[in-house]
Amino acid sequence: MLPTHNHKNGVKNNLGETVNATPKQKKLISLSQFILEEQLKIPHASGEFTALLSHLVYAAKIVGREVRKAGLLDDILGATEDTNVQGETQMKLDQYADNAFNQSLKICGHLCVLASEEHEAIIPIPGGYNIGKYTMAIDPLDGSSNIDTNVSIGTIFSIHQRLEPNSKEPGTEKDLLQKGHLQRCAGYIIYGSSTMLVLSTGKGVSGFTLDPSVGEFLLSHPNMQMPEAGDIYSANEGNASYWSPEVQAYLQKIKSIEGGKKPKTARYIGSLVADFHRNLLKGGIFLYPNDTKSSKYPNGKLRLLYEAAPMAFIAEQAGGMAVTVKGERILDLTPKELHERTTLIIGSKREVEEFLTFVPK
Repeated sequence: MLPTHNHKNGVKNNLGETVNATPKQKKLISLSQFILEEQLKIPHASGEFTALLSHLVYAAKIVGREVRKAGLLDDILGATEDTNVQGETQMKLDQYADNAFNQSLKICGHLCVLASEEHEAIIPIPGGYNIGKYTMAIDPLDGSSNIDTNVSIGTIFSIHQRLEPNSKEPGTEKDLLQKGHLQRCAGYIIYGSSTMLVLSTGKGVSGFTLDPSVGEFLLSHPNMQMPEAGDIYSANEGNASYWSPEVQAYLQKIKSIEGGKKPKTARYIGSLVADFHRNLLKGGIFLYPNDTKSSKYPNGKLRLLYEAAPMAFIAEQAGGMAVTVKGERILDLTPKELHERTTLIIGSKREVEEFLTFVPK
């Protein structure tokens, strides 16, 4: 027998029980609404920051659209014949994402200088456009080696205020080379089963999911908190032989079953955004140590400015921690150059604290 409808009281199911005919919808707040409300809490806020984020989001929507087409169009998947400043082969979507963000951001009127992980030098603001008071460092497409296999990839960004906020002169490299704890905003966009923007302006972490039907990022994960501990570890153990004895000893400890202990679960995607996002929600630790027996990445592989610092900012705002293999707080490091590399140990507070017990004093 089919359920009977009663518009006043709901729907009666086969057991004669009345259930709600229309599921309750939670209040949906758009990203623009959220930022405007946050802006009202900041004295002397001018609206520039809100406008800057709108240009970032516009480019993210375009890139997300192209990611969803991967496999359907010949000019999206595959590698180009070019290499970036890191000497890495550029994927076609790498270049597309880099162009989309650069074109949207450098003419937005709210930046004094822009830096991209794909470019060796800073990207100046073109003549004729307004010079703003913010800087941005961006990794347009993190995890691009996963593009062809339909694995989650992402965009990472970091925003600072320039050293002289009232200056109308173009920004310089010095404006970008600031400590991570001075970031005004950091975040990432993950292009997965849904497109999601996670950001922090220094007052906690919020997550917004793109609703394609309205073309808006809607607040889906307010006040995100990383679990204090977690059962997941993420590391490319294929490189374990290159790692220091301390890192190897830590991994041996968390995988040990001595005394009936349950070992931690290995989960490694190979895309920082995807690995970090999972651990942000579920708890755990991500490790990218340096290769002590290799000349390839003696100081670690991840870029301090474009990857480690913004992720560390989010981790700490969500209750987690981020350090180097030497135990240095990532957010206290001052970048010496645009493409400086670093080691990164990031994740749940208790897990990173346990790692630190293995660091030589």
